[in-house]
Amino acid sequence: MWLHFFTCLSISGLTLVFAQRPDVDDSKKDKEFQQNPDSSQQHRSVHKPPEPAGDVHFVASFDTDGFEGWVVSEAANDDTDDNRYGGMWAVEESYNQKFPGNKGLVLKSRAKHHAIAAYLQKPFPFKNKPLIVQYEVYFQDGIQCGGAYLKLLSEDDQLDLRQFFDKTPYTIMFGPDKCGHNYKLHFIFRHRDPVTGAFEEKHARKPDVDLHSYFTDKRPHLYTLIVRPDNSYEIRIDEISVSKGSFFHDMTPSVNPPKEIADPSHQKPEDWDDRPQIADPESVKPNDWDEDAPRNIPDPTAEKPDNWLDEEPEYIPDPGSKKPSDWDVEMDGEWEEPKITNPLCKTAGCGTWTAPIIANPDYRGKWKAPMIDNPKYKGAWIPRMIPNPDYFEDKNPFEMTSIGAIGLELWSLTANIMFDNFIISSDEEVVKQWVKDTWAKTKAGYDADERFGHPDDYYYKKTDDVQLSDEEKLVIKEQPQQSGNPSHVQQANEEETYGMRKESALTEMKADLEMSAQVGISKYVDYFSFKLKYS
Repeated sequence: MWLHFFTCLSISGLTLVFAQRPDVDDSKKDKEFQQNPDSSQQHRSVHKPPEPAGDVHFVASFDTDGFEGWVVSEAANDDTDDNRYGGMWAVEESYNQKFPGNKGLVLKSRAKHHAIAAYLQKPFPFKNKPLIVQYEVYFQDGIQCGGAYLKLLSEDDQLDLRQFFDKTPYTIMFGPDKCGHNYKLHFIFRHRDPVTGAFEEKHARKPDVDLHSYFTDKRPHLYTLIVRPDNSYEIRIDEISVSKGSFFHDMTPSVNPPKEIADPSHQKPEDWDDRPQIADPESVKPNDWDEDAPRNIPDPTAEKPDNWLDEEPEYIPDPGSKKPSDWDVEMDGEWEEPKITNPLCKTAGCGTWTAPIIANPDYRGKWKAPMIDNPKYKGAWIPRMIPNPDYFEDKNPFEMTSIGAIGLELWSLTANIMFDNFIISSDEEVVKQWVKDTWAKTKAGYDADERFGHPDDYYYKKTDDVQLSDEEKLVIKEQPQQSGNPSHVQQANEEETYGMRKESALTEMKADLEMSAQVGISKYVDYFSFKLKYS
């Protein structure tokens, strides 16, 4: 449809032109905004519920399905029949309602245990395809102490999500966690010992970046874990890689145990001396060494000043104070005048005089014999090494226990933590498209608000006096002086300044419109659809 130009933004004689469909009446829209500021919501980007572009094992955006598929835990405490997970959950929009219709799963209760889980659409087997796990976390109220990590629960025919609790077996735990000044991003997987069958948690090394801002900036953040069949892993935040590693080299404790261990039956001989130095047995404390001498003493050279007032107290009752008229002796006790510093003591001092304390020049402390090399030193004792009876070599730790469900089992001192746009897949292209349909739009919206400010902050602000930018002032200042009629020079300068302003403003408008294309042009047309008078 053809567009026609209708809105003029005049800045010191410069006219910028915005485009709008001819069937839109701007005056009606302005009137609507004035009468009902909340109506600005209908002009913002309308959220479109995302749909996966291909094969997935799990997806949840909460926009249309709400709690569908999710089960709140009913697990009881060990010693009572009470539900140990009393924390409440909700599906709702974020506080700011930046994208109307965009909902998420919200942890609602403060200082309570929460647990909720959902079965995967189909189990994920660790065979020859990567595991990609991704979701968004939004600490709407910040976070004092609590976690926002997820658990990928191990596949089991007996798995009952109504009884999901902290001991429910999981294959992977991943996500942010914070308490005090300790900021973490967990990646833990439970590794099965191929010899004994026992499971042991393996922790990935700490990410290489400062995590502080992701917990404190009150913006949604995107957390991604990729586990690949080549036994490598990668962790991303907001599509930026923050940690990469190998199951063989970057996990604690190590996936594969050492081939040899210290012989537990090999004990250090009783006559083995492993002290490199000893106190000199021939050294004797000097006769003049006084171990009892104090570290500090009164200065023996100090003398009391001649004008020192021994009989004057250091503090005296405040002569200007008066007992309050409503003072009740029975309730408040005997009234005592407040004390102030005695003004007579300012010259030299009052009360009992004592010499100042100084370091004792004769102090030597406890005597200790000097150290010498130990003539019987044999070196550090090291037990002999023997083959590790529990040794095994897992050449492919990627082959973990299959995943059957996803769960959030959390405690948080801060409420209103929002989770959104979960996806589990083995297809990186599907996940990339999911990011474009969800996170990319969210990020663009928040970036735009940081750049322009919230539309309500300036939608109706108008000014007739637009100041030159520092760059424009600098350019004008550096213009060479021209000869000729002063009015002609002034006119030439004005025309040149006008051209510079126009070029600068058009460049900024182009950048603004490019941004608006990412998050919905209607939002930014609303931002700039106001009129200024010619200066």
